[in-house]
Amino acid sequence: MKLGIIGSGMIVQDFLTTADQIDNLELTAISSTKRSAGIAQELAQKYNISQTYTDNEKLTSDSNVDTVYIGVPNFLHYSLAKLALEHGKNVICEKPFVLSTAEAEELKRLADEKDLIIVEAITNIYLENYKKIKEELDNIAPIHIVSLNYTQYSSRYDAFLEGKIAPVFDPKKDGGALMDLNIYNIHLAAGLLGLPDKVKYYANMQKGIDTSGILHLSYPDKQVTLIGSKDSYVTPRSFIEGEKGSIYFDGSTGTLDNFTVEMRGQKPKRYNFNKYPHRMASEFTAFAEMIDQHDVRRADEAFVNTLETMKILTAAKNSVE
Repeated sequence: MKLGIIGSGMIVQDFLTTADQIDNLELTAISSTKRSAGIAQELAQKYNISQTYTDNEKLTSDSNVDTVYIGVPNFLHYSLAKLALEHGKNVICEKPFVLSTAEAEELKRLADEKDLIIVEAITNIYLENYKKIKEELDNIAPIHIVSLNYTQYSSRYDAFLEGKIAPVFDPKKDGGALMDLNIYNIHLAAGLLGLPDKVKYYANMQKGIDTSGILHLSYPDKQVTLIGSKDSYVTPRSFIEGEKGSIYFDGSTGTLDNFTVEMRGQKPKRYNFNKYPHRMASEFTAFAEMIDQHDVRRADEAFVNTLETMKILTAAKNSVE
């Protein structure tokens, strides 16, 4: 996989720290805004990226790039993913994939027409712990109550309160807790449980943006609460509760560092099957395999989760009164 990167912000910088752990990955180019050109050049030098651009059109036209990783603010995902596909590049797009189900379906149609692979970069559903949790569901079933919590006091929240609005808190750029932290919870719920019958989002609004909120998903046999908060502090704990037992874990639902299975009448057992120390290594290893092998079937399976997540997300947005 010859990777061209669009963006030079925190998520891209975080990814680059683990890029050398990914087999069959070559970093060939990076594009940034003119304002961030210096940062991009520093990253290129540090991580041996051969080419830098301040023009996304040039990066997507680069013959040494076969895949574009989009790591920019949410509202730019759709246009840049479409640009990359139109130039014949596979696409890895950061979460949340795009802003609506319609945009997601359009990009997938375009990728299929051009025989390209498009995937969403969402860490948790590629982690080994996620796969093991999914295997354990039948053991604790039937499941009736699920509570997933991703609370993380934002490093930009204090500035937000002072009136300095970063993209993650900008309603015009599709920021907010639902689109940022709660998207991890939605992916887990969609992957583990499928689509719900009813969706309702209860948001705490400040300056026109949801700084925290609770998303409720209702299934015929279970109720699910998804908590995403950028304005509070806690060490979050998430629960999946069944008649025969429960599964729970502490910390970020994006990293799933470990999990505990507690069967009724038995001692809890704690597990960690994650292969890599960095949360992004498993997903990019999977992406490199998909693209190098042109594994359309595997990419299509991943897109099912993305589309279900987008349907829940769209319904959540529409439910806000």
